[in-house]
This record gives sequence, structure tokens and C-alpha cells, in this order.
Amino acid sequence: METNTVRLPKPKRQVFVLSGQSNMSGRGGIVRGANGKYWDGVVPPECGPHPSILRLASNLKWEPANEPLHVDIDTAKACGVGPGMAFANALRPRVDEEVGLVPCAVGGTALKEWARGEELYENMVKRAKESVKGHENFEMKALLWFQGESDTENEEEAAVYKVNMETFIHNVRQDLNLPSLPIIQVALASGFKYIEKVREAQKEIDLPNVICVDAKGLQLNDDNIHLSTESQVQLGRMLAEAYLAHFHVSPVQNQVQL
Repeated sequence: METNTVRLPKPKRQVFVLSGQSNMSGRGGIVRGANGKYWDGVVPPECGPHPSILRLASNLKWEPANEPLHVDIDTAKACGVGPGMAFANALRPRVDEEVGLVPCAVGGTALKEWARGEELYENMVKRAKESVKGHENFEMKALLWFQGESDTENEEEAAVYKVNMETFIHNVRQDLNLPSLPIIQVALASGFKYIEKVREAQKEIDLPNVICVDAKGLQLNDDNIHLSTESQVQLGRMLAEAYLAHFHVSPVQNQVQL
């Protein structure tokens, strides 16, 4: 006797790369103890897990996403709350698809360390490719980039930030074969002597499908460098709203265009 097998449609997954340095990796909730810094373990409701939010682990396997997202990526220092989970939770009800996060950020890294050929860059590109490989229903939607604090310490690095960032964007799009890949970069909330020069460079980048979300004014931890947990939640929402406003096309809009 033959039985009819019902094949359920594979879920669609919108994939986002999270890259940059420590404020993307997440230092929200990091406190100092007798044995060094550690995460306080507090997860805001906006950053809670959900069955339709997944992360690409360091072994290149998809798994349920939980804070801290970068725990097995940014391994040299304690990781806490970043903007990624708040971003995904704000986005998920609006896109009605799975949200896949690809953590790639590493704390304390300058932009020159993200140049093509460098380990950080090549690892990010590899992870991005693997996140959608073999899955025609998975789509790379955007790169979220929060980096630059390290480049504010040196006048020479700050002076070339704009041209180096533009080169980075060109290279990423070329290596992923996504010439129009949306890039959402975060203008710095903190930094050192040349912060305004880097912020100016970030805001002056004028390339197609590249937008800037300004983190200036968001509350910082006691170190005056890293965003607090509350600020990371706020930034995640800001990133989601920016993506939805500039890059998301709803099914209804698609039907109207057709």
C-alpha cells in the first residue's frame, strides 16, 4: 500500500553578517570580578531567543541563537550583549521569515586588519559564503558593520579610514558576488583623540546601498568605550528600522510591482 508523503516547504531564511570590533561583538553586561571581566548573564527581553532566529557557530553549523552571539568567535575577551539579537527580534515579525545571524566581529581590531587577504577578512568571507551554501532558500540580505574605535587612536589611520572602508565594501561585494549587497555601518559612539575624523569619514561614504546609523549619544559602560546593554538593545532596534526603511521589500510590495 502506497502512502503519500507530504513535503513541507523549506523555511526561507534571511541572512545577516555581523562584523567589526567589540561593540558589534558585544560588551553589554560585562563586569569586572576578582578573576577578570565576565558577562553578568542578564538577557533583556528584546534579546531573548526565538525558534526562527539562528546563528552560524564557529564550526559553520547553524544553531539556535542566544546571547552572547560572539562567544565562540571573539574568544580573546569576555563577550556580552551586542546589537544582533535585538536586531533580529525587531526584524523577525516584519519579515515573516527565519533570521540567520553570522557573527564575525573581533574586539580591538583596526580597519587594516579587515583588508582583503588578512585573516579576519578571509574568515568573514568564508563564513558568509558557507551560511548560504547549498540552500537556495537562504538569502544574504546585508552586512552590519560597527568598527573604527581602534582607528581613532592614530591620526594616519583616521585620515585614510574613508578610502579604506570604501575599498573594504568593494572587496566584500566582489568576493561574495553580491555587487549590490546592502551595508549598514554604525557611526561611532566612542573613541579616542581622532574620533571625529573617523565619524566624519563614516558619514561621508556615498556608495549605492550603503547607509549609516549614528550611535552617538547612546549610553556607555563605565569604560566610556563600550555600549551598555540598554544601548545595545536600542542600537539593534535602530539597525532593524534602518534595514526595513531602506532595503526590505514586503510580499505585498512585490505583488504591486509585478
